[in-house]
Amino acid sequence: MLNHLSLLAADNSNAVLLGVFVLVAFFALIFLAVFFRYFGLWIQCVTTRANISLPSLLMMSLRKVSPTIIVRCKIMAVQAGLTRSYPISTRALEAHYLAGGNVPNVIRALIAAQRAGLTDLDWQTAAAIDLAGRDLLDAIRTSVYPKVIDCPDPKRGSTLSAVAKDGIELKVRARVTVRTNIKQLVGGATEETVIARVGQGIVQAIGSTASYKLVLANPDSISRTVLSEGLEAQTAFEIVSIDIADVDVGENIGARLQADQAEAQVRVAQAKAEEQRAAYTAAEQEMVALIQENRAKVVMAEAAIPLAISQALASGKLGLLDYYELRNIQADTKMRDSISGGEPTTK
Repeated sequence: MLNHLSLLAADNSNAVLLGVFVLVAFFALIFLAVFFRYFGLWIQCVTTRANISLPSLLMMSLRKVSPTIIVRCKIMAVQAGLTRSYPISTRALEAHYLAGGNVPNVIRALIAAQRAGLTDLDWQTAAAIDLAGRDLLDAIRTSVYPKVIDCPDPKRGSTLSAVAKDGIELKVRARVTVRTNIKQLVGGATEETVIARVGQGIVQAIGSTASYKLVLANPDSISRTVLSEGLEAQTAFEIVSIDIADVDVGENIGARLQADQAEAQVRVAQAKAEEQRAAYTAAEQEMVALIQENRAKVVMAEAAIPLAISQALASGKLGLLDYYELRNIQADTKMRDSISGGEPTTK
């Protein structure tokens, strides 16, 4: 009985030892897998003083952050000396990555800005610009090497049309040299706004010129006038220069407008004359109607004469000799009218 119990205890101890061994081996395999996966990155961090530990690399994977990108960006920042100017922690790089930012692009932009001596850009500003959707590296390059944009945009038209005070049209094409304004990169207007403002300024400057000949003789005056208006306000760019690349003479807009105005005045006068003619025609028709009405009254009055004569004869107020004398007078009058060619007198 004792031997059986001793054998059973020995088997239980062996099973416990075997379980502990298996568990230790399992954790050892996990450690070796993690170690070999992140060993190369950890060695890079140690040799470059990036200050990222092996557990931090493991936690990055658990937080769905790419350890390779974070390690390489931190090494770039340390090697370029960015961490001496302003702190860039590993947690800040992870947060920007998780927010959807382009961490390598931001680090490269900060390095380019430091090499160019741009002190207005730090990590917080650069991260905000990147999250706003702007290409920060391209903005830094534009700040160092200004770029030239055409005005107007070639996609919308080849030239700007402006009219001087003498009515002559000028077709202008300008080239605007701009560089990035880092302070206004977030919330500042884009190239389209700069092109629109420059075009408006050129049209206004030419419109205030007394003669197109002055513009042709000195196109630089237009550039100076436009530059003095501060067109880059509230934009992401700073205008370096505005150069008038080409000026062509167009149509005589003033003469064409005067001709159109004269034609319009002629049409108005014709309309007024036609209105007066219609009024006179209506008045003439009214007079004709009035004449016909008066003639009708005369006929009616003449028709009443025989009745009045008969009544006078019956009452004795008119004698027979008087009647014949009246008839003779009427006959003489009719004869004289016929001789003179006039209208015969109606009885």
